[in-house]
Parts: sequence; C-alpha cells; structure tokens
Amino acid sequence: MKIEQFNDKGLAHFSYAILSECAKEIVLIDPARNPQPYYDFAKQNDAKIIGVIETHPHADFVSSHLEIHEKTEATIYTHSLVGADYPHQAFDEGAVLEFGKIKLKSLHTPGHSPDGISIVLEHGGKDKAVFTGDTLFIGDVGRPDLRENAGNVTAKRKELARQLYQSTRQKLMTLADDILLYPAHGSGSLCGKSLSDAHSSTIGAEKIGNYALKEMSEEEFVKIITEDQPFIPKYFGYDVSLNKEGAPNYEPSLQEVKRLEQNFKPGDGELIVDARPEKTFKKGHLEGAINIQNGGKFETWLGSIVDPKENFYLIAASDSELDDLIQKAAKIGYEQHIKGAFVQTEQAAATTPEIDLADFKTNPGNYTIVDIRNTSETKPGKFFDKAINIPLPELRERAKEVPTDKPVVVHCAGGYRSAAGSSILEKALPKTKVLDLSEAVNDFKK
Repeated sequence: MKIEQFNDKGLAHFSYAILSECAKEIVLIDPARNPQPYYDFAKQNDAKIIGVIETHPHADFVSSHLEIHEKTEATIYTHSLVGADYPHQAFDEGAVLEFGKIKLKSLHTPGHSPDGISIVLEHGGKDKAVFTGDTLFIGDVGRPDLRENAGNVTAKRKELARQLYQSTRQKLMTLADDILLYPAHGSGSLCGKSLSDAHSSTIGAEKIGNYALKEMSEEEFVKIITEDQPFIPKYFGYDVSLNKEGAPNYEPSLQEVKRLEQNFKPGDGELIVDARPEKTFKKGHLEGAINIQNGGKFETWLGSIVDPKENFYLIAASDSELDDLIQKAAKIGYEQHIKGAFVQTEQAAATTPEIDLADFKTNPGNYTIVDIRNTSETKPGKFFDKAINIPLPELRERAKEVPTDKPVVVHCAGGYRSAAGSSILEKALPKTKVLDLSEAVNDFKK
C-alpha cells in the first residue's frame, strides 16, 4: 500500500492517491482541477484509477472528479446529501470500498458542510489512516459558515458548528491515537482560521495540540468556532455549485480562453485584471484596470475581488506568465469568465503617482488613510489611529464610503494587497489622488 499526497501550495490544498500495490488499483481523494498529476502517478505505478472520493463539494477549489470519471471510468463516491448532478455512487455512513487489501470506510462527519464525510483506511485488518476532508485539520477544524447559502443542503453556522462538535467528539476522536490524519488543507487555506504548516498528523497528536479538540461544552465550542473566521471570498458559493455539477474538462477549457494580440485595447467600462508587478503597473496601465499581481495567492484574490457573475480581461507581462495566470484562474473555475487574455508590453496612458513618504510621515492628518486588511487582522490594533477599515474583498462595493476631500493613502499588512486596493479606488474615485503605501507600511507598524 502507498499513500501519495499532492500539494497545491497556492490554495493550500492536499489531495491523495491511495495505491493498492498488489491489485495495481488507485483511489483518489479530493483531486484538484488539473487531473494530469494523478494520471502520471498511475502510469508510474502501472496502476488503474478505479475510484474518486469527494469528501464534500469544495468551496475553495474546483475538482476534476467528473473529468477523471469520463477518462478512466472510475466510480465517483460522495455522500447522498450532496445531491450530485454527476454519475456517482452514494458513500454514506458505513459504506465500504474494498480494493486489494485496502478497505476505505465512510464516516458522515458534518459540520464544515452538512454532507461532509471522512474516510478511514483499513489495511491488513487494522485502521491505519483517516482522510478528514475539511472536517478536521491539523491544529484546527473546518469553518462552519460556508454553507448558509450554497449547496444542495444549507444550514446556519451555529447549527453546523454543533454538528462539527459531535463529528469530532463522537466520530473522529474515538479513533485510535496512532491513526494517521490526512486533511484536505494546510496553512494558508481560508477553510479554517489557524491551520498548521504540517502536512499530516495523528489523532492522538490532535487531541493534545488542537485547540478545537480540547475539553469544552458544546456551547463553548460553538462560540469559539464561529468567531474570528476569515472573510468568505466571492467565489466560494460558485465553486460549491460547480463541484456539485462537475466542472468542464481542464485542458479543453483552458484552450477555449481567447488569446488576444499584444497591447489589446478593451472597450470603455470593461473589467480588466492586470497581473503585472505593481511598479510596472503604476508606470502605465489601462484606465480602470485592477492590479492583482501574480503571486502565490493570485487565484484567491482574483476570486475575492471579482464576482463569479462578472467577465473580465486578463493582462500579463509575458506569454508564459499569461499561461500561468489562466491555469491559476482555472483552479477556481474562473477561466470560463476570461473575456480575453493578452500580454501588455507598452506603457499605457494611466499612471499612479508615488507617495511622498516624508510628507506623509510628517503630516498624516492631511491624508485619508484606508486600511484594507481583514476585520480580524485589525482587532489587535490599527497602524494609523484614524484609518478607515474596508477589507479588500469589499472595497469595490464600498469605495464610495471613502471621503474625497483629501488625497487617499491605501495600506494593507505587507504591501501586496494595497496594489489591488489602490487601483480599485483609483477607478472608483477618478477625481481624487490615490496613493499606495505599499511595502513602506512596515515602517509604521507599532
């Protein structure tokens, strides 16, 4: 037997291939949008993919379960409450999938979602590992506030938090301490609030070190789990629906993205996402473009700023970077919303002025300061006492709340997000001078 973990660092997503070496058969758990790594693994091991298990309809990434089924004829397994629109076999509490000397046993573990399951792996007659999806993470549990308005079955966060309390106490914590724990996410995921950097753990280690598994009443648990959760990106509900239906095949969907000639000029009023570095962007960009820089979290911020109902143009600095960006957009199903993609080599007419740091430090009262960090980030305190806090995912909708009688300075925690924030306000407040504090924010941290 072999367990292979696949790690998508951008979305902090873990997926798994379980190989029965005697039967030469593989079952996948929670595969990512691009199925090729799983095909490569099967080829390397001269094995056949016979099953794909979806622990729940994921909110933060698009799964390739339907594409893998269509290519390999693998059976898709998921809980009946998902109401899946794709061909599948119900994998409810007590169901068992057996191949070679491996048994995969379903536990219904609602809480993060009403339809969530965990998968216990038995080998040689003994339980060896559990794949917990988004129910139990290393150092945390799944957030219970994502299924209030999405999915086949919806539930209020407090109700789901109570289910999560029971799922952890009655199901997962009753497993043996030495059982390996493999979650669907690690540190950096927005599906929890304090996930560990570790890639695996044990049930015993989590009983000791996971704050959510400490001895407490159900009401105490509900209070702790429902407070201070991260923001919910705009794309999360969209991905739940897309995963319930089954996404279009990956490579054909990438090929359908329209590639335009260099330095294309979209029409007035079009939504434009410019992913070039902020210094390049500020020297010359298309009027009204939003500067979401390419980086480790591009797809998260794209899906947090741009609504899945919107179509947009995508700009990169080179052809290879454009390919990379389209692939990142596809992880959340947004390749279908790219109206056109092109490389920008010319300095366009719109520019962003540089901030006069000396004047800002001397006369901060002469500026309106907008703090675009998330609400939970501002709880320990603000960098500037009179700053207005509007989190970046809400900024396009709330831009008119920003006073326009002074120049506006935008800041985040480290400089990456403020490039997007300042470009959003630049578009929304065309008669106001908008400045990006960028990485200089580090000089003002208290």
